[in-house]
Amino acid sequence: MTRRVTPPGLAACVLLLAGLASGKHPQPYYGRLIGRLSNYAHGIKGTVYAVDEATVFVRGFAYDGTGPDAYFWVGDSPQPSPEGLLVPYPDDYSSREPPILQAHSGTDILLRLPAGKRLRDIKWLSVWCRRFTVNFGDVFIPAGLDPPRPRVLPEFKRLAHGLRSGNISVLDAKTFYIPNLHYDGAGPDAYFWVGNGSEPNPFGTKVPNEMGSLHPLRGYQGEDIEIQLPERLTVYAVDWLAVWCVEYRHNFGHVMLPKDLDVPPALGQTKITTSSTTSQTPFSTTNNCKEMLDKRLQVRWEIQGDHVQISLSARLRKEQYMAFGVSGAEGRAAMLGADVVVAYWDNRTNQPRVSDYTITHLAQCDGERGVCPDARLGGSDDAKLVSGQNKNGIVTITYKRPLSATEPLKDKEVLSSRSQSVIAAFGPLNSKYEANAHSFMDTTRDDVQLDFGAMNDNTCVGLAESAGAGPAPWPPRVVSGAASLTARIGPAGGARGYTPITGHPSWGIAWYINDQLIPEVYVERGKTYTFLVEGGDDRTNPAKFHPFYISDSPEGGFGQKREEEQRKQRVFAGVAYDNEGYPYPTAVGRYCEWTHKTTDQSAVSETFEDYMKTLQLECNEGEPAALNWTVASATPDLVYYQCYTHNNLGWKIHVVDPGAQVPRPGDQRARLNLAPAPPLLAPVTVAVTAIIAALR
Repeated sequence: MTRRVTPPGLAACVLLLAGLASGKHPQPYYGRLIGRLSNYAHGIKGTVYAVDEATVFVRGFAYDGTGPDAYFWVGDSPQPSPEGLLVPYPDDYSSREPPILQAHSGTDILLRLPAGKRLRDIKWLSVWCRRFTVNFGDVFIPAGLDPPRPRVLPEFKRLAHGLRSGNISVLDAKTFYIPNLHYDGAGPDAYFWVGNGSEPNPFGTKVPNEMGSLHPLRGYQGEDIEIQLPERLTVYAVDWLAVWCVEYRHNFGHVMLPKDLDVPPALGQTKITTSSTTSQTPFSTTNNCKEMLDKRLQVRWEIQGDHVQISLSARLRKEQYMAFGVSGAEGRAAMLGADVVVAYWDNRTNQPRVSDYTITHLAQCDGERGVCPDARLGGSDDAKLVSGQNKNGIVTITYKRPLSATEPLKDKEVLSSRSQSVIAAFGPLNSKYEANAHSFMDTTRDDVQLDFGAMNDNTCVGLAESAGAGPAPWPPRVVSGAASLTARIGPAGGARGYTPITGHPSWGIAWYINDQLIPEVYVERGKTYTFLVEGGDDRTNPAKFHPFYISDSPEGGFGQKREEEQRKQRVFAGVAYDNEGYPYPTAVGRYCEWTHKTTDQSAVSETFEDYMKTLQLECNEGEPAALNWTVASATPDLVYYQCYTHNNLGWKIHVVDPGAQVPRPGDQRARLNLAPAPPLLAPVTVAVTAIIAALR
């Protein structure tokens, strides 16, 4: 069978001519026209174009070079003035001070705006003499100028050889950025391939890999790469980018390019990586670095056009996240209303992950409110993974996010003109691999200001060493022999309480049964038990709405589960269904919570009894809800008391036959309240020491 072969050079020429005939922009394309430089002195000439939001191109620049202290100069005053900012040229100078502007005769010059400035932040570009405050020539930025921008495309279509990627970006007219690229490398003659038509075909053109090589593609395992179209070929001349096997004419996967592309011209403003970013030290190009959370987190940043690129480094434990973002209030550390990105190492896939979060309530996400991924609330995930590595116990994850607030109700703007308040946190991931609670010591407590538009703002010394093994956990508690029990909310006990006892991540609060932290409750089949539930009845405040129910789920959270997940749980009490078949919780009472008198003292409380002395009981007005549960003979030996709206607040109920021996309250140093405290009829705070004294 004879294969038809099109010479690569001919294919490229055909594609190029087709692109020029149908392309949106004239060739050569220098960007959006700003205007010509006016000449007031020293022979200033040149035509200025907007390449992207932070880059301008001066075509045919001329200057006689005789000014004693001349520079490119930008500002936002009505006319050029000394209050402007210097634009270094060239920007790779090695001296301490930017070089004075030299003579030019028809030079093409690429200028990057300084200090995170964008074209919308300035009104003019000037050739300015600082010593004599003289304007040699200028051009004014048109109002409403809309510079070209990079374009985000879908990911590669997954067809063969494990090919997949993140969303592919067209950075400029010749450059593609392909994040998280996976390909098994088993194709015998595979290349990056571009061409025309409704789908990839043999009449395409090879594109060099990230190393500039035209060798067949190697395997990729989650790498972030940039590739550049060859010779004079631009994205306006092609319809798709594919991974294509030339020998067998097989498409491993592709992405289509839209017809309305309006991306920056390729004038050298986009720097091609020379190797995978995952094998390099992330963020090698920026010198901005700040240490947070007692030097346990390093934050590096750099504004890139209309995005900011951020790198987080920390010694993370397994299934622990780090979070960083803009504070919910200016001038102080505020989690409520904050816009943060949660980053972690996914041990299931051995890959870095990032996700954009909104904090609407100080509670774990229930699907509507709380500390929630934007995507789970119907928004868009603006955090885009760039690279990550997990090496020598340090996790470093780099991501990008827009400077602007793309969703005003969920996002906050990142400022480039002044400092703003930021926050950070560590915490455990829950079973959905979503952010769970953080302790008081693992979150920003004081106002931390960061200038995203800064250059060379580096105060980092080194990451603090990991903390030791931590205090020993308290022994598990036991409640048995009681037919009436109270169910209230209280703190999870840090490293001594919920998590070491259960092995599950904690939101920071947990059920207190008869004022014991998540005790193992023993009940007998055939008997009726009453739980007086004080988990909150305000449905508008998820942080204080914890209906009580009993099921066979060690996780709970029945109300936030999808229908197919709910069917996997067997519920024994606390859930009913309305006439339309929708579930609702029945054990909804007023809110009572054991709270810290000062700060969390779990780490220094040798016993749970010592810890209880540091707490106080606070109750809202109202009545507890009574949950009556008659234990059926078919009830399994092990069930769980849980929260209807949140995961991981409860623990075990052991179901035994009548007369069976069970642990007594004195076992494992546990204490037992044989009767619930009487309901409070008004807001009240009760010191726990008085309760313990009464119990003794």
